[in-house]
Formats: sequence, C-alpha cells, structure tokens
Amino acid sequence: MNPQQLISRTKLLAVGIFNLVKELPKVYPSQAMGNQLIRAGTSVGANYRAACRSKSRKDFIYKLKVVEEELDETIYWLEMIGETHHYIQEKLIPLINEAVELIKIIGKSLSTVRKNQYKPRKLAQ
Repeated sequence: MNPQQLISRTKLLAVGIFNLVKELPKVYPSQAMGNQLIRAGTSVGANYRAACRSKSRKDFIYKLKVVEEELDETIYWLEMIGETHHYIQEKLIPLINEAVELIKIIGKSLSTVRKNQYKPRKLAQ
C-alpha cells in the first residue's frame, strides 16, 4: 500500500468517526466518549501525514508509533461506545475493522523500517 492510499484510508476513517459521533445522544457521557474518539481518530490521519514528511528514519519511526498509539486509542473508544450504545453496533463494526487493519499495516511498516533502519539509503541512479 502506498502512502497516498494510506492517507486516503485514514481520512475515510475520520469521516466515518465524525458521522458516528453525530448519532450519539447529546448527553455528557456519550459526548465525552465521542469527543475522545474524534480526537484519537482524526489524529491518526494527521500524524500519518506528518510521518510522510519526516526528516529522518528515526523521526519516521517515532511518528508511526504515534499513529499506532492513536489507532489503539481509537479502537478503545469505539469499543466503549459499542458497549454502552448497543443500538449503534452495526455502524461500529466497519470502523473497528478498518482501525484494526490500519494498525496491522502500521505495525508491519514499523517492523520493516526498523529492520532497515541502519542500512544505508540507496541513492537514485
């Protein structure tokens, strides 16, 4: 998967989260969970874009770790909303599945970049 595809997928995840949160009741516990979900879910894409513009491999790894952490937090809040708002389960499942798939992709990317961290970069011919 290339960076543009991942940027697009992280943005679609954020849009799905916005649409889900709009359906939550306008009461404090629901809105508090929704706010946390929006913060975590939208930072995934923003931090991935920042990682794509990193200055070094070390910086790239650090920023990808942030993306991974934000995805994990996103999954947590999606699960919390699912456990407290059973009527919304059908809308949560695709978001959880996408977040889980993205966390696997980021984890694999981290593994690859760490493995290649100390290899010299090949210069374009």
